[in-house]
Amino acid sequence: MPKFPLITVVTPSFNQKAYLERTICSVLEQDYPNIEYIIIDGGSTDGSIDVIERYQNRIAFWVSEPDRGQTHAINKGLQMATGEWVAWQNSDDIYYPGVFHQLSEVALKYPKAGLLTGDMMLIDEHDRPLRDIRYVIPSYRALLAEGMLIANQAAFWRRSVHDKIGFLTESFQCSFDYEWFLRLTKQVKAKHVNRIWGGLRLHGETKTSLLTQRFQEENQIILSERNISTWLKNLYRLRRFSLMLVNGQFSYVYRGLLRRASRQERTTY
Repeated sequence: MPKFPLITVVTPSFNQKAYLERTICSVLEQDYPNIEYIIIDGGSTDGSIDVIERYQNRIAFWVSEPDRGQTHAINKGLQMATGEWVAWQNSDDIYYPGVFHQLSEVALKYPKAGLLTGDMMLIDEHDRPLRDIRYVIPSYRALLAEGMLIANQAAFWRRSVHDKIGFLTESFQCSFDYEWFLRLTKQVKAKHVNRIWGGLRLHGETKTSLLTQRFQEENQIILSERNISTWLKNLYRLRRFSLMLVNGQFSYVYRGLLRRASRQERTTY
């Protein structure tokens, strides 16, 4: 296996000029020698094209044209990808420095792994950290039991898996990532790196804040054909708790318990 496998990152974008340059720089400034960067813009009118053009000599491919939405844009990029490892990074989110080198090291160490994940930081509009989100090794049943225990901002998978399971389901506008990672974890072995790999930006225009009901509806559709018992849900919660303690995440677990206790106290009164 090559020491520096080719990594392809796809960024779907539409009218995200305020954050797009920081996303681009988080990819191109990784100090990694083997990057293929693809930007699929949906026909932005806010000046995003000017931002992309400033970096076009370092971008493998970019286009700005109308599309059918974020999922379609990601699929367009993934279908062009030639990297051994692929991912998408949203146009308002970022990678942290050193992630691609860490990915290549873990890929060499675990050649049978088909999915590599890290942890995530919630950030504000100015890249300031708000709160870390820690994960454990993802699995199909764990995602069924607890939901999105993985984030595209900190996940890479082997491109070859697309030959087996295809691409993202374009009928989902919001929960396409959840449905994708369910299919992915059902097919490949995963490894988790106990480091912050990605930053998820919180601002007023995110889908999470604007389309909460749509997320819930799509999640119901996704889970309607996949059943898991209550005792298994509890078992996988215990699994995550135990793995975090094994990984030395004592402070994170303690903070989580405090937040849960605080929520319960507010609902009591």
